[in-house]
Amino acid sequence: MAKKELEPLKITCTSTNCENNLHCFKATQQMKQKNEQGKCRQCGDDLVDWKRIHKRNLLDVKHTFDSLKKEYFRHHYWHKDIDLRAINHARRKGLIRLKEAAERRIHKSVGSAEPYRDGLQTPFKGNSIYYAQHATACCCRKCMDYWHNIPLGRDLTEKEVTYFTELVMLYINEKLSTLTVEGEKVPPIRQQNRQS
Repeated sequence: MAKKELEPLKITCTSTNCENNLHCFKATQQMKQKNEQGKCRQCGDDLVDWKRIHKRNLLDVKHTFDSLKKEYFRHHYWHKDIDLRAINHARRKGLIRLKEAAERRIHKSVGSAEPYRDGLQTPFKGNSIYYAQHATACCCRKCMDYWHNIPLGRDLTEKEVTYFTELVMLYINEKLSTLTVEGEKVPPIRQQNRQS
């Protein structure tokens, strides 16, 4: 009997799987009108201590990460394997240069008051920083608004850029724990000869 290929999960930022405690806390317009922000948009569960999260305290990052993992989309990025090209890119850069790249990425992709194509500016794969941005809700200003209480319509402060850079690096340290500080030589991935 031939093995059937599994179709990839179609997960969006508003996906839910409440039966498995995976929710979406992005408020609908109706929820905002009723002042019900912070609850799951599907089942209505109120599972996140938003006041605690909104303090943006790196000393409380375990709680922040545990809370992020309750949202289906974020959970997916905490448990998804990082693609090989992204891993190799991170290995080549090493932790020092990766942190510099993460800070530049935060400035460029979400640092301005009105980022270009907000909500679509962070790709889903290809760089470990992208995975980290989705997992830690610093992928777009909309996610930063409800998760981290960073209002739309103003530039990020340097303190906020530093906070998000640290979140990205903590995620990368957890997911890619064997990265070297200075980086290493990693051969490029060669495409297979298509005729073989």
